[in-house]
Amino acid sequence: MTYKARKRLAILVLVVGLPVYIVVAVTLMGQASRFPKGIEFLIYVVLGIGWAFPLKWVFKGIGQPDPDQGQ
Repeated sequence: MTYKARKRLAILVLVVGLPVYIVVAVTLMGQASRFPKGIEFLIYVVLGIGWAFPLKWVFKGIGQPDPDQGQ
């Protein structure tokens, strides 16, 4: 995947995908029965960090200059 395509995909994920993920996560946690504070904290930590790991390849190197620009 080219640098430009990855950059566009990263923007799409951040502008569209992340808000949708947040709404789904909050809705699911609101529907779930009340957990003890420690378990609830761990669920929120997993939900808060878990979205980034599958998409790590999209965001890797996005802040760097375009490597294809010099060619």
